[in-house]
Amino acid sequence: MVSTPKAPQAIGPYSQAIKAGNLLFVSGQLPINPATGAIEATDVKEQTRQVLLNIKAILEQEGLDLHHVAKTTIFLGNMGDFPAVNEVYGGFFGEHKPARSTVEVSRLPKDALIEIEAIAILDA
Repeated sequence: MVSTPKAPQAIGPYSQAIKAGNLLFVSGQLPINPATGAIEATDVKEQTRQVLLNIKAILEQEGLDLHHVAKTTIFLGNMGDFPAVNEVYGGFFGEHKPARSTVEVSRLPKDALIEIEAIAILDA
């Protein structure tokens, strides 16, 4: 089990991340500010930014960075937000382009606009 106070604590019976072999499975991250425990951002770009900062903090706990990410799954409350999310996401990942799926969902926990989960390679 991986845990860091620099990312939001799990809001249910799950871990921030789990190591299995040479993989790190990062649970879906919401745009919760770990310092306050609240979703503060109201637009999808800022929520995406907070989600990616949370994922980055979990990776850093294991000595990794976003370049270790092999796959992400993005859950959006509105597929119309896809271009805005891509803009922020691309800024974080740069030339590194992990495999990715994006799906629209009817609702996310805490009425967030976005949630992202990730799989990283530990020895990449």
